[in-house]
Amino acid sequence: MKAIVNVGLKQGVLDDQGKATHHALDTLGFKEIVKDVRIGKQIILELNATNKEDAQKEVKNMCEKLLANTVIEDYDIEIVG
Repeated sequence: MKAIVNVGLKQGVLDDQGKATHHALDTLGFKEIVKDVRIGKQIILELNATNKEDAQKEVKNMCEKLLANTVIEDYDIEIVG
């Protein structure tokens, strides 16, 4: 079983990387198409689990304790397999 965790800054939190990337894209000629850029991270976990509900709970616990800074970041979890 696999868990895919996407972590990104909460709305309202300044995303310096996103702003820099947006500026670079504008400079490269993509100004008309790109409205905003937010940078995040994706974590893929291979799990020794057979029950999706238990896997979801365990990965949520991992996110709360280590994988995401819940003060400034949101996360979503997808359990596959």
